[in-house]
Amino acid sequence: MTLAERVAQRLKATGGMIVTAESCTGGWVAQELTAIAGSSAWFERGFVTYSNEAKQEMLGVRAATLEQHGAVSEETAREMAQGALERSRGSVALAITGIAGPAGGTAAKPVGTVCFAWATKAGPARAETKRFSGEREAVRRQSVEHSLARVLELLDAA
Repeated sequence: MTLAERVAQRLKATGGMIVTAESCTGGWVAQELTAIAGSSAWFERGFVTYSNEAKQEMLGVRAATLEQHGAVSEETAREMAQGALERSRGSVALAITGIAGPAGGTAAKPVGTVCFAWATKAGPARAETKRFSGEREAVRRQSVEHSLARVLELLDAA
């Protein structure tokens, strides 16, 4: 059983609804989840917010957060996840923002740096940063897998 199928199984069992807020993965998590038949019962919606403007307009990420911490930061990921929850009927949200490459990296945030956040209605968003290796496709694939694995952990802990 795939990670997406396991997430689906947990959401169905609890009556939960998931919402995604994706940047560098461009909707890949949403695609993985909605590829499962019957996903309309537990997939609420997905936001693809690639630009800073989209993060602000669609998810309510504060301009000050983007200026102070950058689009690729745990702070931004947390605001993306919280904004996705607030702007949907979801009960759990995940957010992904990162530098998939091949360009865009810096010494402080090299290519492969991806920030994640997960939030529920029950409490504040949790966030973490990972550094993945490989080409653009590999970074994005690892980001999708990591985010789904953490959602599953969050659902199992509830």
